[in-house]
Amino acid sequence: VKERRKNLLKFAQKIDCDTLVTFEPENLFYMTGFWGEAIGMLEKGGKTTIIAPELEVGRVKEESENCDIITAERGIGLISSLTNKIKKKKVCTDCQNYSIMTSLKKSIPTIKSSTEPFYNSRIIKDEKEISILKKASKIIDEMYDICYKKMKVGQKESELQTILMSYAMEQKMFDTGYKSTLNPLIIAGGPNGSLPHAQVTDRKFKKGDLVVVDLTLRYKGYVSDATRTFAIGKISTQEKQVYEIVKESQKLGLKAVKPNVDCKDIDFACRKYIEEQNYGKYFIHSTGHGIGLEVHELPTISYRSDTKLKENMAITVEPGIYIPNKFGVRIEDSLIVKDKPVIMHKFTKDLITI
Repeated sequence: VKERRKNLLKFAQKIDCDTLVTFEPENLFYMTGFWGEAIGMLEKGGKTTIIAPELEVGRVKEESENCDIITAERGIGLISSLTNKIKKKKVCTDCQNYSIMTSLKKSIPTIKSSTEPFYNSRIIKDEKEISILKKASKIIDEMYDICYKKMKVGQKESELQTILMSYAMEQKMFDTGYKSTLNPLIIAGGPNGSLPHAQVTDRKFKKGDLVVVDLTLRYKGYVSDATRTFAIGKISTQEKQVYEIVKESQKLGLKAVKPNVDCKDIDFACRKYIEEQNYGKYFIHSTGHGIGLEVHELPTISYRSDTKLKENMAITVEPGIYIPNKFGVRIEDSLIVKDKPVIMHKFTKDLITI
């Protein structure tokens, strides 16, 4: 945590701030070791304070590292305790709430709202974070093995999700709470697979289906993310062909990953191959994203990105082809950027037929 705080302050200084205030649980956890309802404050020199409602103080004491703790009433109590602490400081906060920012600006006119110091610190993973991500990825591989053993004709997408989540939770791996979906997983058979962010339904798997299984789960705070596509029974020539195109595209993307390479070059490597096979218009999302305490964080692996990869960034590479109302194929791994990238998922990418 000491190194992380040093890093956070270094990035705060770059935008002319000497104090960081966080309202977001991911940033609070990164700064203090505590994940919950509280406000975190990091001052020049490394002094760290958590302002928490009484109902959270017990956990704050147990889970936070080297923090002063202030107890305050929820809501306005937390805010007034904060403003009493931070007058006359150059403050940067990750707060995106308009009414809270309006209130803070009355006491601290110079306060800035920016997530930059937080995301710029979190973009490079330390050894502890890498080891948690590797463990998370290993559990996801075990879940793909369960897919292979348990998936069958007549089974509902929702039934497979129940089996997988039951195993995940036994391994202390949980739903990410990602706001844009109502389900913990993506399990999309047949035509549902043509929707990259399909919701899990009660549709039953049929012979001839391709099934996209995207497992994005949180372990000890950190998110690992992988996708495999399975075949149920005999699939069409086009489906086989598309599967092999996506597999080759992903291989080319992974091969392009190295420190100091532009993120957009990874996207280009995947996209160019799919375009050459005349499926370019069916690859409808970016090639990947950073992972860590959130499902999607920096860097973005897309043609719009102006970031260069650096050693120990954690990213995904996930090309896909989606034929509307028919089927979809996506293959995704989470990896750590090194001279030879560490691909954290070992489960096969050869087409498995159930």
